[in-house]
Amino acid sequence: MKARAWGIVAILVVQVACATFFVSDILSSYIGLSTDPLPWELRELIEIGAAAGLGIGVIFGAAALWNANRHRHAAEEKLRIASIAFADLLAQRFREWGLTPAEADVALFAIKGLSTAEIAALRQTSEGTVKAQTNAIYRKAGVSGRPQLLSLFIDELMQGDSTLRPGLSPAEPALLTDETARPQMLTPPAAQ
Repeated sequence: MKARAWGIVAILVVQVACATFFVSDILSSYIGLSTDPLPWELRELIEIGAAAGLGIGVIFGAAALWNANRHRHAAEEKLRIASIAFADLLAQRFREWGLTPAEADVALFAIKGLSTAEIAALRQTSEGTVKAQTNAIYRKAGVSGRPQLLSLFIDELMQGDSTLRPGLSPAEPALLTDETARPQMLTPPAAQ
């Protein structure tokens, strides 16, 4: 175990011991168990130590919560950046392949894992039309099916595509020239 994990375990053990002391003291008074009394000086030291242990546990618990929250925000930011990069990569490849707007929608839904029937329902078209569009997409992309299509994007993201423009802040669209194109591309049309 790492030193940090041992520290957390030690704090938990101290807190459990302190809480056990206070709870057992209250229960023994409530139930009426008679025990040999401790000298008051020793009892006071034990109570001060237990209270200090609980206080330290609260401080370390707050620090751990703050640290976990900081890591969560960092992970969300990385996910946001990856999402933008993926959207940019999709838009770039769709343009390179010369996909029509309808084919781009179908390709996006296919990459998201929707079935042909689900895509047809969302686009309010027939399954035959969606099949024809997916065949055109696969032909233009040079792949034989949906798994290979998705694999193209995953491979590029994992390798770090050099055609994406470096040095842009995450808020700037790297490849889309029209700022309104990103939401339209990522949001499925509303079913009516």
